[in-house]
Amino acid sequence: MSTAGDAGDVFPEVIETERLRLERCSREHVSARALYDAASDRNPTIDEETEYLPWSPLDTLAGAEERLAEFERQWDERERAEWVVRPRGDEPGAGEFAGTAGLICRWDRDLALPAIWLRKPFWGRGYSGERADALLAVAFDRLDVGVAAVPIHGDNERSRRAVERYVDRHGGRYEGLLRNHAGRYDEPADHHRFSVSREEWRAADGARTPVRYPDDE
Repeated sequence: MSTAGDAGDVFPEVIETERLRLERCSREHVSARALYDAASDRNPTIDEETEYLPWSPLDTLAGAEERLAEFERQWDERERAEWVVRPRGDEPGAGEFAGTAGLICRWDRDLALPAIWLRKPFWGRGYSGERADALLAVAFDRLDVGVAAVPIHGDNERSRRAVERYVDRHGGRYEGLLRNHAGRYDEPADHHRFSVSREEWRAADGARTPVRYPDDE
């Protein structure tokens, strides 16, 4: 199993799948203004996009700067890797800021938690599953974590269906509904929990989407 001491050297700065490019979410790759425009009330669909997420829209440009700095700190301290999601190739909106994807590392539990925020214009394209393929590859191939777990808000049926599809494809399972497992703002929330183990993922290797790490080439 990898440890927190060596993970920072393993998080890939850039990940590419067939249709997506994931770039480290830092001030080198995205400006505070771009994050603020996408993750604040300047985005007319932000409330719908974040309805079931554990964070609230940004209030200020300074808040966007602070969020990027926090992502950089978490990366450097091996707590969490966060990437900007951009369509690539001939995809509609190629190169645009489509959202973010994260991988939270719980080293003491041999556990990784994939996460995503996707902007509404990019819904319905299957990007969540393709992003999940990439993050599972990082978790199991790069970090050698034992289990990846995906918690879904109990009322979020859209995401639940998407997660069911890719977890099943990778040999994982639905573990059940955890009542008052987490909170959104100040309110408790139920979570559906899905998981995939490293062994299950490797056994289902025919289901994987090819993943590239351009900086390694």
